[in-house]
Amino acid sequence: MKFVNPRNDVAFKKIFGSEEKSEILIAFLNAVLDLSGERAIRTVRILNPYQTPKIETLKMTILDVEAIDNRGVTFIVEMQIEHVASARKRFTYYTAKAYSSQIERGEDYPRLNQVIFIGILDFNLFENDHYLSRHQILDTVTHRQELQDLEFNFIELPKFNKGSDEINTVLDKWIYFIKYADDLEVVPAHVDEPALQSAYQAANRFGWSKEDLAVYEYRGIKIQDAGGALEYAEQKGWQRGWQGGRQSGLQEGSQNQALETARRMLARGYRPAEIAEVTGLSLEQIEKQG
Repeated sequence: MKFVNPRNDVAFKKIFGSEEKSEILIAFLNAVLDLSGERAIRTVRILNPYQTPKIETLKMTILDVEAIDNRGVTFIVEMQIEHVASARKRFTYYTAKAYSSQIERGEDYPRLNQVIFIGILDFNLFENDHYLSRHQILDTVTHRQELQDLEFNFIELPKFNKGSDEINTVLDKWIYFIKYADDLEVVPAHVDEPALQSAYQAANRFGWSKEDLAVYEYRGIKIQDAGGALEYAEQKGWQRGWQGGRQSGLQEGSQNQALETARRMLARGYRPAEIAEVTGLSLEQIEKQG
């Protein structure tokens, strides 16, 4: 048995964004948000269900999962591979946009429902030792959550280092799946939850169509290429400081390579001015890549 890599965002959305297997997303949300009993999520409607993307448009697409439960709460779940400078602002922007887009007129404010963001990060974002952190709006004196409509949850995968024999919670099992599934050949013995078993089944590459596997593998190559390009840009540009960045970024590369790097950096939230410093391209050239 061979599993796909759930950290590949195409695979992540196919596994967690399936309308036919919404129990996977429901169980994952309940585990992350620690919801059980009467508070547990029972049903969700996936707002952007998985469909096989077209390869030619994939590199500029951000694949996340957005769903709404029977109470009207919206959930945004995103797998993020690369750490970019504007990541925190982008997470906030997506959540705020999902919140404000629920209504069209100011007098409809009472119709606004809670939006909960869950970011699964393949890098460390915060200075703490916990792989799951929850961020809410609290009163600085009473620590009471008077404003409850926006909530952010982050799972930092590098901080999860438990082996299969160290798994203690259902959430541990889900994070183990996301981080290690592509290294496994069998479903771990600790997996006894039906929804988690379904997740492993959905990740079994032998059940994927040729079209989905082609998109998945293409995305994996692009992720590696983008990571290499950004690392190269950092070494050649930022390592020498912002003053020399414009001339050093991808000075040794071709014009086409510089443009491709600009497209990748735009897709990951870099500002045009930052991209210009790294690639040596003009702002006009960069804006045409958006």
